Amino acid sequence: MTSTAGRHGHRAAYLGIGGTTLVVLAIVLTLVHPRSIGGTDAGDGPEGGPGSATTRTAAPPIRHVFVVNIENKGFHQTWGKRSAAPYLATRLRAKGALLTQYYGTAHHSLGNYLAQISGQGPSLATQRDCPRYTAFRETGPVAVPEQVVGNGCVYPKKVDTLAGQLDRAGLTWRGYMQDMARPCQHSVLGAKERWRSATRYQQYATRHNPFMYFRSITSRPAYCKAHVKPLSALTHDLGRVATTRNLTYISPDLCHDAHDAHCADGGPGGLRAANNWFKTWIPKILNSPAFGRDGMLVITADESEGVTEDSRACCGEGPGPNAAQPGIDGLGGGRIGALVISSYVGRGTTSSTPYNHYSLLGSIEELFGLDRLGYARTVTDLFGADVYNAG
Repeated sequence: MTSTAGRHGHRAAYLGIGGTTLVVLAIVLTLVHPRSIGGTDAGDGPEGGPGSATTRTAAPPIRHVFVVNIENKGFHQTWGKRSAAPYLATRLRAKGALLTQYYGTAHHSLGNYLAQISGQGPSLATQRDCPRYTAFRETGPVAVPEQVVGNGCVYPKKVDTLAGQLDRAGLTWRGYMQDMARPCQHSVLGAKERWRSATRYQQYATRHNPFMYFRSITSRPAYCKAHVKPLSALTHDLGRVATTRNLTYISPDLCHDAHDAHCADGGPGGLRAANNWFKTWIPKILNSPAFGRDGMLVITADESEGVTEDSRACCGEGPGPNAAQPGIDGLGGGRIGALVISSYVGRGTTSSTPYNHYSLLGSIEELFGLDRLGYARTVTDLFGADVYNAG
């Protein structure tokens, strides 16, 4: 028997029998946020608006989480009526809950990816996307909440990650990186970053692979190679529940993540390329045995393109100990939106509860019964009844 605990003290226990999860102990305590509106958003339609919050319930028995990021696209670009990715903005959007007030946490890309798996705020180096693959140098004691103080790119072994948490809990994870030539591909520590821009021969970017920025992972080559794989490995792993990890973290390459307007290999770029990628890969996830049993897919972006696409911060984010400005113009990573698909999520629903990448980290940790890391400790809301709203 295992138990899951919500962040306000709810506790429910679940018993697995023959692959079916049965609720055997109902919620003991449910606390409702004073601004709660229950399940789906009652606000102003798909554009949403700030201010709604979640009704807290026990986290559902989701045991396989899939996270996919696109690059540098604001909410209206990705999810608006004129989106150049209609499969994503229309077909997939109809399958789940669109989080209309979901925000990035940094500018440029790297800080956002790091937030999703560690709760660490940006440093001056990560705000510049680490043109050199340098070690993080500490200059002071650890600050609240769990922030190492200093500057650099690759965090010391003592910095915890979602990957480490999953390991200690006896759970599994893998990162899948498109166009990665070999498992655990990264530059030599201290050297100029080799995989920064796309070429006609490869379009992998290290800065979109957050696992490469933690010595707790990269200092163990065999471990790293077993956990961070080229995207091609995902097809095999999705074939059986036993080979699908509890956390599957996917980064398309610089062409197919919508980052480059024109792909280096001559193909179409931007959201058009991302749309084609999603049509290929997302059905593989949604049709996999693990997703069908107890899965959740989250599709979001790292950050918005710039100040023209709502650059406000969210969820109490402010300057951290290593960077006076956390995001675009010091305001945040911008409004990007996120789509959540699961059998526990109502189809075609909407939530305007404020969320960001730290909220995503905390929500994943809650599903797996883990403590919250870093700035995930400070966010007001985790995914609740506004997201897990399918009855």
